[in-house]
Amino acid sequence: MEEKNSRNFDLLTLGQVLLRLSPPDNDRLSRGDTFIKQVGGAELNVAVGAALLGLHTGVISKLPSHDIGSFMKGKIRSFGVSDDYFLYDHSPDARVGIYYYENGAYPRKPKVIYDRSHSSFFSLNIDEIPKQVYTASRCFHTTGITLALSQQVRETAIEMLKRFKEAGTLVSFDVNFRGNLWTGDQARACIEEILPYVDIFFCSEDTARLTFLKTGTAREMMKSFTKEYPISIVASTQRVVHSPKRHTFGSLIYDAAKDAYYEEEPYRNIEVVDRIGSGDAYISGTLYGLLSSGGDCARAVAYGNAASAVKNTIPGDLPTSNLEEIERIIEAHKETGAQSEMDR
Repeated sequence: MEEKNSRNFDLLTLGQVLLRLSPPDNDRLSRGDTFIKQVGGAELNVAVGAALLGLHTGVISKLPSHDIGSFMKGKIRSFGVSDDYFLYDHSPDARVGIYYYENGAYPRKPKVIYDRSHSSFFSLNIDEIPKQVYTASRCFHTTGITLALSQQVRETAIEMLKRFKEAGTLVSFDVNFRGNLWTGDQARACIEEILPYVDIFFCSEDTARLTFLKTGTAREMMKSFTKEYPISIVASTQRVVHSPKRHTFGSLIYDAAKDAYYEEEPYRNIEVVDRIGSGDAYISGTLYGLLSSGGDCARAVAYGNAASAVKNTIPGDLPTSNLEEIERIIEAHKETGAQSEMDR
């Protein structure tokens, strides 16, 4: 029987932690001599964003035991994210996953080059995962990126997801489709296998149409997922890319139990510094809104949209906005009159 206080975490995420190397400012990967070293990864980004807002979060991952692994662990801990469920690879072939990112400026698009295959995370095995992890958290989150990495990682992640669900943990899943990792048909077949275990489902309108072959309006497509599977909440981001440096961002959430949709005025003409991780920031804000309120979807929309909007203005994968800043942004977003041009 589960002990009353065994769920010490609000949120645990599963995913590969990546080393990001980027040329400064708007320089090209093909020319400059300097890289800025940062840490990221979709599921880590979610854990960091939620921790900054006040949730107790941790990441389940596997890192090499060498100095770069230590750097990554230290960076993650600096945001208040637990490393209790980090696993370490002591083999001589241990390595981190890397990706290279180049900023875009119209008409040049941002560019990503991955070097993540055969890293330590790819050897993750279900037997390495401590059994107590499945009752350690109120919510578990992972993404389609993790499922797409390799057959072994996919099998491990799916089995973990099933065990979390069986233990009574809320399961959150983000499709986060990446065409350079797998095809739409592969993604659909795999994700449809795990949707019976998902409670909170993140899927953009474009992904619903192109990957899941849905038709109709955004609202009709979102509702259809809850008719086909026992999903409680579906969240869909709505981003308009005017240029690499100017976006509009909003979202729509559907609550199946109430048969109700929730949305607000989008954040328009965001001045984009770095869009990487802004979708993950949306998830962190949305999960914070839901978990801190007992499932208030209006609160989830407000915190999700604000967290994503402000992350676009911050370099690197990881968000840096605490609860106070996000609540100021939400308050300013709702104001219709004149506003101060500086926080002071």
